[in-house]
Amino acid sequence: MNATWRYPTEIRSGVGRTAEIADACSAVGITNPLIVTDPGLVDLPPVRSVVGLLADAGVGHGLFRDLRPTLVGRDIDAGTEAVRSGGHDGVIAIGGGSALDVGKVIAFHAHQSRPVWDFAHGSPTPARPDLSVVAPVVAVPTTAGTGSEVGRAGVVIDEARQRKMIVSHDAMLPAVVIADPELTVGLPRVLTVGTGLDALAHSLEAISSPVHHPMSQGIGMEGCRLVLEHLPTAAGSPTDLDARSQMLTAASMGAVAFHKGLGAIHAISHPVGAHFDTHHGMTNAVMMPYVLLANRSAIAPVIDRLAAYVGIGGGFEGFVDHVVDLRASLDVPHTLVELGADPSAIDAIVDDAVVDPTAVTNPVPVDEEYAASVFEAACTGRRA
Repeated sequence: MNATWRYPTEIRSGVGRTAEIADACSAVGITNPLIVTDPGLVDLPPVRSVVGLLADAGVGHGLFRDLRPTLVGRDIDAGTEAVRSGGHDGVIAIGGGSALDVGKVIAFHAHQSRPVWDFAHGSPTPARPDLSVVAPVVAVPTTAGTGSEVGRAGVVIDEARQRKMIVSHDAMLPAVVIADPELTVGLPRVLTVGTGLDALAHSLEAISSPVHHPMSQGIGMEGCRLVLEHLPTAAGSPTDLDARSQMLTAASMGAVAFHKGLGAIHAISHPVGAHFDTHHGMTNAVMMPYVLLANRSAIAPVIDRLAAYVGIGGGFEGFVDHVVDLRASLDVPHTLVELGADPSAIDAIVDDAVVDPTAVTNPVPVDEEYAASVFEAACTGRRA
């Protein structure tokens, strides 16, 4: 499984490749990196290993860990200040999607002259970034789900509006990814499952998007297969490095695939997460069958092909049944209420879902009626 490829980010995949961290920094001109990581990882092997390897190579560094599992604007403000005050010329982002997103956004934003919200989709005061001051990023994922390591965006909550905002630009794409499955071994089962099903949601929504992008379509089909085949092993046998390496690959493939777009799984999950602080991947996992069913009229042929490709009988119905059974086997809740969502918040969820950027590429228009129906189904477990 040890290999290096570019699409377009350089991905160094395989057991033990964290040892190349100093070389990766040198390759992209980083001499004084800021390590951005989850607070829970600071004293654990992934971060300790990187710190030790940098010290052995004589590379100085700073450390930023003041971030939350669900990112908010003040995390970006604090990270921006850390880059500026430490004179850092690049970022090493280590962790799950939150750490990777923070690392990318602050490397992009630290030396801009405008607030970060001016670079978000739907900003009332949109601005063009100064690309000459964007710092390079080396991404080191410790979860296999978001694919943020090969993504051009970061999702941040604007607390004033209780809305997830997407900051994106091609310049945010990390320069190098180190995908070492050893770094994911200690992940709790619930996070292995939640992040793994997030990867499935990315590929699944990508292949369902009506946007024509044949390369991402093919990547999404294979990304689905990898998750369906290897997630049960990664969850049940957490030291299986092959399964974990395959899941890291699936996560990256999902993020590449959704260049075609996402859809209502994410459009509804985003406001649910913003209002109820639910885990993003697990929320996507709960939403998945309800959105598949709501989109059936538009996606049945492609899901039939996917079912045949991955060896699931029964076409569309068989695939939805498989998703429901897979969730149950992995202890995923069947409804949003079990995650902590309040059905009475339907108006707020619907208002945010219909304007979420991911709604645009859902294969069925996400209007108020659609969003309300799917949210209600996901709260009650109704399968129509």
